[in-house]
Amino acid sequence: MADEIKSLEGLKSAVAGATAAAAVSAAATATDAAAPRTAVRDSLGRSYATGKRKNAIARVWIKPGKGKVMVNGKEMAVYFARPVLQMILRQPFTIAGVEGQFDVIATVKGGGLSGQAGAVKHGVSKALQLYEPTLRGALKAAGFLTRDSRVVERKKYGKAKARRSFQFSKR
Repeated sequence: MADEIKSLEGLKSAVAGATAAAAVSAAATATDAAAPRTAVRDSLGRSYATGKRKNAIARVWIKPGKGKVMVNGKEMAVYFARPVLQMILRQPFTIAGVEGQFDVIATVKGGGLSGQAGAVKHGVSKALQLYEPTLRGALKAAGFLTRDSRVVERKKYGKAKARRSFQFSKR
């Protein structure tokens, strides 16, 4: 407080100056927010993203191609044998309308097959919107860019599982 305000007029001028400065900074942030997103690609023309689901973490690279999906060095149909898991992996491409246009290389660690499929789906969605920012609206509306934060509830002491109690014995 280097300069103290001692009159009502001084207070009014200080408030007016503060609101003008706030308006200028709000206009600056509005132009930053309105700036179009740019594509993020490496020197090989790929986009990289990390996807997570339950305890699974997927590192995903996408590049233009014929729609080939490799997970941990295996074809998608071999690694994810169940059709439901393959459908989960194809969802981002279907929603974005780019089926068969991108090759995917993914490495997944942790969790089970269901969590790993969800992690690859999350990573593919994030990588697609980094490669082609115009697809962000469709992917965001479908909820594919949001990490599903549901994880297994921890076991509590005095309980058989997280909430399951031991069998009650009256006597």
